[in-house]
Amino acid sequence: MLLFNKLTLLTILLVLSSTASAEEASGLTLDMALGIAVQNNPGLAEMRARSDAMAAIPSQVGTLPDPMISFNALNFPVDTFDIDQENMTQLQTGLSQTIPFPGKLALREEGAEHEAEAANHNVTETRWILLRDVKKTWWTIFYLDRALEIISANQDLLRQFVQIAQTKYQVGEGLQQDVLLAQLELSKLLDNKLSLQAARDRVRAQLNALLDRSAEQQINMPAMALEQLPTLRAEAELFQYAEDYRALLASQRESINAAQSRLDLAKKDFYPDFNVGAFYSVRDDMPSGPERADFLSLRLSMNLPIFTDTKQQKAVDQRHKELLQRKFNLQDKWNRVRAEISTAYSYYQKSSQQVELFKSGIIPQARQTVASMLAGYQVDKVDFLNLVRSQITLYNYETQYWKAVTEANQALAELTAVVGKEEIYE
Repeated sequence: MLLFNKLTLLTILLVLSSTASAEEASGLTLDMALGIAVQNNPGLAEMRARSDAMAAIPSQVGTLPDPMISFNALNFPVDTFDIDQENMTQLQTGLSQTIPFPGKLALREEGAEHEAEAANHNVTETRWILLRDVKKTWWTIFYLDRALEIISANQDLLRQFVQIAQTKYQVGEGLQQDVLLAQLELSKLLDNKLSLQAARDRVRAQLNALLDRSAEQQINMPAMALEQLPTLRAEAELFQYAEDYRALLASQRESINAAQSRLDLAKKDFYPDFNVGAFYSVRDDMPSGPERADFLSLRLSMNLPIFTDTKQQKAVDQRHKELLQRKFNLQDKWNRVRAEISTAYSYYQKSSQQVELFKSGIIPQARQTVASMLAGYQVDKVDFLNLVRSQITLYNYETQYWKAVTEANQALAELTAVVGKEEIYE
């Protein structure tokens, strides 16, 4: 056993070392982040442990109560406490067993099995929520890194603009206000950079928490990610997928089944439970009398449910209301799931269309405009303000492009979690 534990620990250390090396080499890819989260996240581990604990309940509640063994001393004379003095004095041992009314144990076990299955579905639901959160957080960091790169590139370009404006000003062909304008825009970019870096630090701490890492641990992102966005299936198909695969709904259905079992069990409580027992009594022979036979006693007892109006019937009413509550809860969750699917679906469609528009139309046109403006400014056909504005406009469009890519992938993460299935593409 000790050797096995050492080998297991060594394997885990090798896996962690391999993951760390891969992360250092290529950055923390999305697949790496998802794998680490599923393996290490304490919230998911808690739900797994709870599910394992719930799975151990059905056999307990479906088993008969422990039998009772008893040892009794009967009819001892209090004047002498002599076992041989009186004819009815005896030492008794017995065994008794409580037997619930037929069907009660099966219903208790059935209800516990449904609750255990609901807990198992809750593990799946927690895993989907974890994957969604990791994806959305990872894509936020990816966007912030791209935005910071764009700012750095624009800072370099604006510094070149400053040099051009200073050169033209020194030879009397430019204006000092052009230099000041470019420096002002550089300061604005620096302010944006500071804000984005602070936002990245906050989101990095969130992702590290999901991965069960220290908040300050650095996260290096890959330089690029897949920009091609898939085509989703029809919204009606996603509704059907959610009804078939969403663990949240499956868990609620199992809770309804458990409530139904408890209702049926409450109805069984109108009937009595039984207790059967066998007792053997030993009597010593009297010194001057005949031999005395031992006694065997059999017992059957049952409880009498006579307060049904205030006890059993109230329990049935309670279980019935609990069943209705869970049914209404399922309907409410299903309505919310459909609303979440529609919202994420609409958001994805909007973001994916924006990505295509920026990529194939707006950004190429903006780059051509900047190049044209720069060429025109160098020959005094374009004023410096328009040149700077065109470059800032390009910066905003490039940033919005990566924002749209991120939002589309975040909407995709939301959709897969809400549906409970990865294969939602055509």
